[in-house]
Amino acid sequence: MLKEKIEAINESIQRVCSEEGLDVDSVNILAATKTVDVERINLLPSLGITLAGENRVKEFVDKKDYVRGITWHFIGALQTNKAKFVVGNVDLIHSVDRTSLVDEIERLSEKKNIISDILLEVNVGGEENKSGISQDGFDELYDYCGEKTHIRVRGLMSVLPIGAPERMYERLYEMYAKKKEGDFDTLSVGMSGDYLTAIKHGANLVRLGSMIFGKRN
Repeated sequence: MLKEKIEAINESIQRVCSEEGLDVDSVNILAATKTVDVERINLLPSLGITLAGENRVKEFVDKKDYVRGITWHFIGALQTNKAKFVVGNVDLIHSVDRTSLVDEIERLSEKKNIISDILLEVNVGGEENKSGISQDGFDELYDYCGEKTHIRVRGLMSVLPIGAPERMYERLYEMYAKKKEGDFDTLSVGMSGDYLTAIKHGANLVRLGSMIFGKRN
């Protein structure tokens, strides 16, 4: 079942890329593994998926030592006091949205003598119940990160409202394209309900949970 679902996802991505004249090889699939058991996660590399992301720190810590062949990202809201469990243990932190978290990632990264790759999370829908920096605050946070020596901003991430108009996807791409150069190369937008729309509008990293694993609690 897992194999068939992933094949169907790949076919749908190939189709939209063909229709839009996009390079299918530039689109990466990240498996969102919240509540998914280690056994199923360990099947992913043989099916062509080597990126996985966790939303919860405890769940990530519980799983990470038992998973093989996976590059971990952290994709959920990250409390500053839990950053110590993530920094140095994942390849990319998607959900950086405030200066206090930037400061803590910088502090921990300097202590470990590493450079941490991050994405800035943008709340493009302006939803009060969602994390993310406002569109207006993005440039200021981006510049703040630029002053740090142990953080590298790799791009943008967003969770769009259900049924979001295509203009919101276009706006995110515009924000991304203005900064796109060098290491700034990742636009993490699109989940199981909207990943094809996101790809159509320039997303090159999509975070898929239920499309891969089925409905979860």
